[in-house]
Amino acid sequence: MALGAVAEPPVRRRGSDYAQLSRRISQAGLLERRPGWYVTRIVFTLGAFVAGWVAVFLLGDSWWQLPLAALMAVATTQVAFLGHDAGHRQMFRRRGPSELVGLLAGNVAVGISYGWWVDKHNRHHANPNHEDEDPDVGAGALVWTPEQAMETRGFGRWMAQRQAYFFFPMLLLEGLSLHVASIRAIVGREDGKYTVPMRRRAVEAALLVVHTAAYVALLLAVMSPVKALLFAVVHQALWGLYMGCAFAPNHKGMPMPTAEDELDFLRKQVLTSRNVRGSRLVDTTLGGLNYQIEHHLFPNMPRANLRRAQPIVRAYCVEQGIPYAETGLVESYRQALGHLHEVGRPLRG
Repeated sequence: MALGAVAEPPVRRRGSDYAQLSRRISQAGLLERRPGWYVTRIVFTLGAFVAGWVAVFLLGDSWWQLPLAALMAVATTQVAFLGHDAGHRQMFRRRGPSELVGLLAGNVAVGISYGWWVDKHNRHHANPNHEDEDPDVGAGALVWTPEQAMETRGFGRWMAQRQAYFFFPMLLLEGLSLHVASIRAIVGREDGKYTVPMRRRAVEAALLVVHTAAYVALLLAVMSPVKALLFAVVHQALWGLYMGCAFAPNHKGMPMPTAEDELDFLRKQVLTSRNVRGSRLVDTTLGGLNYQIEHHLFPNMPRANLRRAQPIVRAYCVEQGIPYAETGLVESYRQALGHLHEVGRPLRG
């Protein structure tokens, strides 16, 4: 849906609106790096991740490996959140250390291409929820606009009619999709050129091979092939589900601007994003992505500062007359699913 005339004040003032907010955030010290917080977070997160794999090795050929696979899905997602923060340079100002953490968290630990993800995610941040610019709302297994729905054919059209019902089951394949997309990004070429820009393509390819070889070797070394396969299925499926559930509340069901909507940076980010209310447990579970509005306005803000930034941003949006979307976690899923269901309405006659 187009944004219409939602955004105010007048265009002539818009250029300074974000600058004013940025000054308030900067004066509050919320753009300063939090090295101590991140050292603690990295130690505990990677410690839990490594401890989980040690437990897999020690447990051996047991059916108790399947519940452990579910716990490893949680640990893997938390490591992926560290890669997300590194990609936004929330940990370090310099590119080198950020890339090192990103490659270790993404390629080595999780098994997805850090370079591919950064390119894709930066395009999302530049134009969130924009059908032609945001890769996260392009037509694919799901459709996000009635126009995309009308262009579907065959099985894709049948799915589009019912996509709200299949959304969570489809997330069980998200982990596999991320692995496949990473490989395609590294090797994909068109007209003699790589389709995805990547600074360290050979390094990323080598690290993905190391991840895959180590993953397969460890599972087959400690359990039977059947148990190893089931472990991988549970681990990858629940990791994909967790990742999808963490990202789904952020923009799905929010306004989708078009080329006709002339929005400044402040309104482009706020109007297309949704926050999720909750305790610090929610902050940890969603990797800070529950402060999606603040994250989109200040993507390099350390995750630990987002909670403190929220009241400042919310109050400023009230001053400027900008709608500020915030809801509970369950309601955020209801809104996202409601949007998916509404998109398929034209196909249901």
